Amino acid sequence: MLGSFPPPKTRWKMDFYYPNYQNDMWRILGLIFYKDKNYFLNLPNKSFKEELIRNFLNEKGIAIFDTAYKVIRLKGNASDKFLQIHTATNLEQILEQIPLCQNIMTTGDKATDTLMLSMPEGTIKPIIGKASKAYFASRDLTLYRMPSSSRAYPLALEDKAESYKKIFIEMGLL
Repeated sequence: MLGSFPPPKTRWKMDFYYPNYQNDMWRILGLIFYKDKNYFLNLPNKSFKEELIRNFLNEKGIAIFDTAYKVIRLKGNASDKFLQIHTATNLEQILEQIPLCQNIMTTGDKATDTLMLSMPEGTIKPIIGKASKAYFASRDLTLYRMPSSSRAYPLALEDKAESYKKIFIEMGLL
């Protein structure tokens, strides 16, 4: 699962992926896998249960990374609209470390656009909630483009979760 890049550190509630409490990723996954949007949340502290999240990801075999190593934030906010990619992630190097990976899910348009920079010419950019195929790093890959987990993305939490759920079922994780 590839996102664009974390928000400014002042917004972090944990030192891990999707650290902004306003981001819905951990609510989406809580709804899908545990039927509880608060499953991964520490409600009294308005933070996350990081160890629970890490254990869940390891158990399910879900790897998370950013599509960029280095970015320039044109404004001091978390918006991908004002995010300029300086150095994209070396996806081939990442995939060498996870030889069984056959699916790549991006969590927003900026992440998808950045991923597509690495894909061979002719690879079709997946549309939201759908897949496309690619041959990259000596393997067949299925690319999925998911709705952004940002609250700025105009889709209800339950609808985002339903979109992700379909893909996790297709991947055999549910």
